[in-house]
Amino acid sequence: MKRGWQTKTLGEICTTIQDGAHQSPKNQFESPGEDRFLYITSKNIRTNYLDLSNVSYVDREFHNQIYPRCKPRVGDVLLTKDGANTGNVALNTIGEPFSLLSSVCLIKTIPELLMPAFLCYYVQSPDGLKSITGQMTGAAIKRIILRDIKLAMIPLPTLTEQQRIVAILDQAFEAIAKARANAEANLKNARALFDSHLQSVFSQRGEGWVENTLENSVIKDCSLSYGIVQPGHEYRGGLPVVRPTDLVTKVIEAEGLKRIDPSLADSYRRTTLRGGDLLLCVRGSTGVVSVASAELAGANVTRGIVPISFDPALVCQDFGYYLMRSEVVQTQIREKTYGAALMQINIRDIRILALPLPPLKEQEALATTFDQLESQSRRLESLYLQKLEALDELKQSLLHQAFSGQL
Repeated sequence: MKRGWQTKTLGEICTTIQDGAHQSPKNQFESPGEDRFLYITSKNIRTNYLDLSNVSYVDREFHNQIYPRCKPRVGDVLLTKDGANTGNVALNTIGEPFSLLSSVCLIKTIPELLMPAFLCYYVQSPDGLKSITGQMTGAAIKRIILRDIKLAMIPLPTLTEQQRIVAILDQAFEAIAKARANAEANLKNARALFDSHLQSVFSQRGEGWVENTLENSVIKDCSLSYGIVQPGHEYRGGLPVVRPTDLVTKVIEAEGLKRIDPSLADSYRRTTLRGGDLLLCVRGSTGVVSVASAELAGANVTRGIVPISFDPALVCQDFGYYLMRSEVVQTQIREKTYGAALMQINIRDIRILALPLPPLKEQEALATTFDQLESQSRRLESLYLQKLEALDELKQSLLHQAFSGQL
């Protein structure tokens, strides 16, 4: 810490450290109205800003119970103290009276000693976040208690020095925010680039294209059925099975898969994998498609997956992977998907999916082109993700320098 700086607890340099309502309101409203007040909870507190896109409202009766002891003003610090967003902090920008839930802590500083913006930045720094959240309690729901917030330590330079540091961080963070917005836009465009090309190919079909159903496009032994209904417990050295939750990469390898008693698969030989099969999710995230690696020959799948092996005389398997991902097929899957808690699609609807098919030679050429374009798209995504990570690291480095007296 820089010479001349002090160390204080927040309780020593703040006039108010108070949370909101500890009981839920009887009535919540999605829109404003007469005698309704904004109801700010942890979901509305983001890092450095308030997100009011999904804000709720409460009636005057509830508001009047809370507001007298917890009166936020513009410029006060709002800190999330409960739940997944614990540690998120922002300055209040709402000029009207509103109510807080207990998941949000209102902090009013002594202005002659501590700038709210300085505190806001400090909480975002590695040391500041650790100081605030280091005493979190709870198993299912993490929370910080008010006493620990009051005891949290903060390095305290003079007010003039705080103003200088805040000005530097404001300028730097504004530039970082612009760079981040550009990187995020480029990342989005990179991801959309391949999808756009895929869509254009299947919407602008050329000469010689025909339409066939999925059940008439697969090999004779491909039953288009779902797999093992009850795979049982983990079985050391057992048979690998692919579950819907495994379909997160294009190619599914054996490593990391659940292993089951091989005898459980005896009644599900119809879904035994050959290696190279397409794996279509039909329960949960319906429509997700992956490819079984060659080493999965002999393995199986669970109830949420339908293996697909195309008839090589009709459909190139590599082309089939992109075909099943195309919007023309995905739209059909979405239209037939049903359910509330668990989304799923019936096997009979899978079997009659309409597939637009070009001649085999064109399928092979398209599959090669798709592979190349997707690879380029993935490289671009990786570059922009690295840039976003670098920007986040830069922010943390600046914050560390700021509160260790190095700025």
